[in-house]
Amino acid sequence: MRQITIIGTGLIGGSLALGLKRCGFHGRIVGCDRASVLERARNKGAIDQGETNPVSAVRGSQVVLLATPVGSIINLIELLGRGLSRHVLLTDVGSTKLEIVKRARATLGRTAGKRFLAGHPMAGKEQAGVDFAEGNLFEGATWFITPLAGQNIDEGLAGEFLSWVERLGAKIAALAPEKHDLLCAWVSHLPQMVSTALAASLVDQFGKDAPLLPAGGRALREMTRISASPYSMWRDIALTNKTNIRKALLQLEQRLAYIRENLDSRELEREFERAHELKKN
Repeated sequence: MRQITIIGTGLIGGSLALGLKRCGFHGRIVGCDRASVLERARNKGAIDQGETNPVSAVRGSQVVLLATPVGSIINLIELLGRGLSRHVLLTDVGSTKLEIVKRARATLGRTAGKRFLAGHPMAGKEQAGVDFAEGNLFEGATWFITPLAGQNIDEGLAGEFLSWVERLGAKIAALAPEKHDLLCAWVSHLPQMVSTALAASLVDQFGKDAPLLPAGGRALREMTRISASPYSMWRDIALTNKTNIRKALLQLEQRLAYIRENLDSRELEREFERAHELKKN
């Protein structure tokens, strides 16, 4: 891997670039984004070269990483997939995997298992953009891989790329795309929707200028921190994982309704006891 192209040099793409440099990657890092973003990425030391055209940006790279919103990742697989050499690894960091894997199979056909690696680092912040990128963002984070049928993720460029992921401090975990999307609906997408709903409800109840966070203290700040996440990213996640998110929201709604109806009974105590079990694992 002498050159890597990162399409989408925002928080995740920029952090990956900074992390690779921090871990001793001496190859060339090409960023692809809007001109204004590329300028900030260069000033931050994340990339060596910037291109606004994805087709031009991938030339000469052995690895192409798609770090845009999910909908754009799906479109880029179609745009770039067939034109890339069979010796180039195409990988991604999308927050949902099933629709991305489907597009990779449809575009790359029988060679998809050797040419595409579906991934998703469970790292991020409520802030978006390369200005918030950090070289240590992935330390201790899980980096999900959803291999295609029969794919050996330890061989060739996939294995080499994942060795760099491990050097970043991430922990690699492999599971099927369907299981990934179900799991993330609960551990990532549902918390975002809950935080968004709580913050919006507080604004409705008290107004946007009420000093609620200082009054609410740490608990409220933690519960509403990710409500500042950009809709532009979450729109595509909701669209591509709609069924799982809906089911998770429904189950949570039912649980909240049960708590509401048992505020004056011992069932509330049992709910607290049940919740405490989460911390024991």
